[in-house]
Amino acid sequence: MNLSDKSQEELLKQSQSVSFKNDMDTVAGRKHNPFIKNGRVDTEAYIEFVTQYNEFINHQPKPFRRMIDIEMKL
Repeated sequence: MNLSDKSQEELLKQSQSVSFKNDMDTVAGRKHNPFIKNGRVDTEAYIEFVTQYNEFINHQPKPFRRMIDIEMKL
């Protein structure tokens, strides 16, 4: 991606802005993982989310196919 000289200059100016840095610190400080509860992963919350998301996008599950594990290499 090639940026014009004007765009590069604008990005450089913005990166040096104290208010921009403060805004990014605020955003970073407020993020959280909704699947972590009391310092542990809440698998029930994750499963509930995935189930509801699949329902939302109208995902049709594929039929289960057993894996053939004759020779598995990592």
